Amino acid sequence: MSNNLKIGHLDRDVKDTHSLDDLRILVVDDDPDSSMLLAFILESYGSQVMIASSSIEALGILKEFEPNFLISDIVMPQVDGYSLIRRIRNLDSPLRTIPSVAVTVVKPEEGHKLALISGFQAYLIKPVDPDNLITEINKLTVSTENFNCD
Repeated sequence: MSNNLKIGHLDRDVKDTHSLDDLRILVVDDDPDSSMLLAFILESYGSQVMIASSSIEALGILKEFEPNFLISDIVMPQVDGYSLIRRIRNLDSPLRTIPSVAVTVVKPEEGHKLALISGFQAYLIKPVDPDNLITEINKLTVSTENFNCD
């Protein structure tokens, strides 16, 4: 039995694509529509997803959920995504090396360099193209396949 995923131009049999079955992904976004869409896409590829609506909530979830991948919005109230990833990179835990993607409405010329300097490995503009998202996750998980929070 296969699942068909239809989002915009994405229309494929999920079983025919690279599986994300072993990933526990933390999605951080203050926009519930955006976080639910990301969760839907990621769960369709087999990931276990936890959603945090703020950076503060995400920091609380990290130790309990022990994600092995992070997707975070940049523009959020109180603590932005840049500050979140800097805090994570400064943790005294294996989580400090978690692969991460920034997703944002901030144009690349304004935020791409700062995202990378802050600690993200990839940067995608909203609305996120599902194919690009999965490609970036696959690239980062292959390059960090020895990452383990246990």
